[in-house]
This record gives sequence, C-alpha cells and structure tokens, in this order.
Amino acid sequence: MRSKSSMRMLGVSLAISTLFLTACGDDKKAQQSAQDNPFPSTYQPIESKPVVITNVTILDGIGGKIDKGAILLEDGKIVAVGKSVKSPSDALEVDGTGKWVTPGIIDNHSHLGVYPSPSTHSHSDGNEMTGPVTAEVWAEHSVWPQDPGFQRALAGGVTSMQLLPGSANLFGGRSVTVKNLPNRSVQDMKFPEAPYGIKMACGENPKRVYGSKGGPMTRMANVAGYRKAWIDAQEYRKKWDAYNAALEEGKAGEAPKRDLRMETLAGVLRGDILVHMHCYRADEMAVMMDVMKEFDYKIGTFHHAVEAYKISDMLAENNVCSAMWADWWGFKMEAYDGIRENIPMVHNAGACAIVHSDSDIGIQRLNQEAAKAWSDGKRAGIDISQAEAWQWLSANPAKSLGIFEHTGSLEEGKNADVVLWTADPFSTYAKAEKVFIDGAMVFDLNNPELQPVSDFELGQTFLGGAQ
Repeated sequence: MRSKSSMRMLGVSLAISTLFLTACGDDKKAQQSAQDNPFPSTYQPIESKPVVITNVTILDGIGGKIDKGAILLEDGKIVAVGKSVKSPSDALEVDGTGKWVTPGIIDNHSHLGVYPSPSTHSHSDGNEMTGPVTAEVWAEHSVWPQDPGFQRALAGGVTSMQLLPGSANLFGGRSVTVKNLPNRSVQDMKFPEAPYGIKMACGENPKRVYGSKGGPMTRMANVAGYRKAWIDAQEYRKKWDAYNAALEEGKAGEAPKRDLRMETLAGVLRGDILVHMHCYRADEMAVMMDVMKEFDYKIGTFHHAVEAYKISDMLAENNVCSAMWADWWGFKMEAYDGIRENIPMVHNAGACAIVHSDSDIGIQRLNQEAAKAWSDGKRAGIDISQAEAWQWLSANPAKSLGIFEHTGSLEEGKNADVVLWTADPFSTYAKAEKVFIDGAMVFDLNNPELQPVSDFELGQTFLGGAQ
C-alpha cells in the first residue's frame, strides 16, 4: 500500500505529464495552423475620413439602380446607400451630378505581377512548365508588386483581382486574391479574407506543352492525369485526416510527411481552395464537371469558356461560374466557336456570368468590355438592364473568389470599394474619376498626387528626365 506522500507525488507527476501532453498537442496545433497559412495577409487599409457622394446615379452591383442617390463611406465601410443619407459633419462631400457610382471592378482572371510590364523573359514567372502537375507552386511567390500594370488597372476602376499562374499545366498552382493597393510585398496586398484558388487547365494548352515531353499529348490523357492526381490527393487527405483526428483525442503519433503538391490538392477536396479552370469547349467543361462529381470537389469557375453558351443550363444546375471575354475568339481551334452573345446568354440562363481580362491591357477598360457584351446581347434580343449587367464586374467575380461577403456590391457593412465615374460607365467616354478602396481615395483623375506610380516606373521617369 502506497503512502499519502507517494500518492501526492504520483498526482503531481500525472499533472505534469498532462500539462506536457497538452502543451505538445497545442504545439502540434500551432504547427498545423502555420502549415495551413504560412504566408498570411499583412494588408492594412489606409486611414480615411468619411466621404459622402450625392446627386449621383448608383448601380449597386446586385441588380439595383438609384437615380439621384447618395452613398456614405466611413471607417472603411459602406454605411448607407439610398436616395439620401445622413452625413457626418467632417465628411468630404462630393457632388455627383451627372456622374455614376458603382462597386469597384473585380477582375477574377489577371496575370499582373507574374507577367508584369515590361514584358521580358526575366519577368515571365507565371508558368512552371516542368511537369503537368505543379500544384505545389503559388503565384504569390512570383508577384512583383512594382508592376506598373497595377496602377493602370486602378485608373480603370479595378479595386481587387485574382492573380493566377498560367495555363500550361493540368494543375498550375495556387492563385492569390489581392486588393489593388500595391505595397512592398504581395502579402501587403493580399485580400485578408480571401480563400486560395488553384489554377487548372484543360484542352489544347497542356497537351501542346507536354506532348513532346512525355505527355499528356491527348485530351484523354489530360483527363487521366487529373484523375490520377485526385486519387493520390484522396490518399494523402485520408492520412492527414486520421492523424488530426488522433491529435484531437491526444493519441497522435508522428505526423505524415508533408507534400506541398498534395497539400494543395487535399485543400481542394476539403473545400478550402477554389478551383479556377481554363477551359474553352463545352464538351470538355461537361467532362470536367463529371470528374468533379467523381471526386467530390467543386469547380468554382470555368475561365475563358468561349462555348459556355452551349451548356449554360448545366452551368446553372451545377452552380459553376463562367469568366469570359466579350469578343475574343478564333485565335486557336478550341476558341473557334466563340460568339459575342456568350456572356448575356449565360446570364439569361440563370448562370453566373463574369467579364474577365486575362490581359494587362483589357484590365484597364473592363467596363467597356462589359458594355460590349451587354450591347451584343441587346442586339440579339436579350434585354438585360445595365444594373443587372454590372454583376458581371463585381458581385459575380466576388462570388467566384469567395469574397462576396466582404465586397462586390454597395451594401451596408461591406468594404467601401467604390468607383465614381465621370459618366455612364457603359459609355466609351466614361472614365474612373475617383477610386476608393476600403473608403480611402486611392486614385483621383483630377489630382496628380492621387495618381500613384510604381517604384520601377518612377525610376524610369526620373532617368528619362535626367537625360
């Protein structure tokens, strides 16, 4: 029989052991957290005073229009929208007579920073063409914040964008969503609440790039490549799910070895990472939705999708967005069946339609790209209002990127990402006059001091002047 003192010592020992095991468990959880988000956003909104814009035509981004309305921005948020708003005494008042207000444009398909200007081989960092599956690479590790394209896009009313790897691979790597407020690093630009995306590609690109490098060289091999990768990802996920379940019960042994490629794919299977898939032909999009169902993941958006009009009902049924050009077509065989009415036809079927750029030039005038698609639809007898069509530039891309809770529409409580246009933004002559990100005025057409210039461009300007 043990003495009372030995029993006390045993109790202390057990308590110390419990604390040690708890600490180890907490440490493992901390390691898991760092593993899940090793490059967190360090974005900080610019401090600003309240702004009220009055007597302005408002498109709210979700289908509503207010004539002679008003909007109040305060503390980085949209505080009020309506026919009139109560303005704080210290607010900056802007008379919007004859002008229009919209949510900031969101481009869900950009390569700024990874294919920056000037376009040189040394700047080309978007395609890791070393294997058909490169899910381990992250676009943010290629982004050059000094790309002058960011400022050009800002002058076009773009307040947020998704930066994607290129489309050479079956799995091209992770994308990153940013606020269009360049800083010292991409982490300073990262949209704080945005989930990661993964770039995938089907069709001509992967088979063209890898056909002479051991494959895939056919579309059937493309599909076999996706399926093999998902099978591997399922096994990887199963190992980690078992380990994490054991960790919760305090029974975990040694963690499985990390695999950066599989981490990204397992993140897709868990629903944490959104799929953005470069795909042109209707039949291939249909096949990819079958693969999606086979492995129980979600394709969020087909990009380019020039034949989306052929399967618009299937897109609506499966809740898959299509990010499209207004009129690019015919530059390769899989783009041959593109039509100018694609975007309005997808919208008219009740599916999620998006206007995207995929271009450092097109991103500067996305309002005009949407206007082209809108007018082409009207000529074909598809009567969509301007208020509805603006969803293609803000609400729908925000949904595609998983950030609609925070931005993409002019609703109370959302981020004050707002553009004041000199005229009807569906006009060729309209310009973004003032651009606000989180309520701060970051561009002003009439004030050179609020027309930002990148460090790179500033250096070029200075050297040019010295000569």
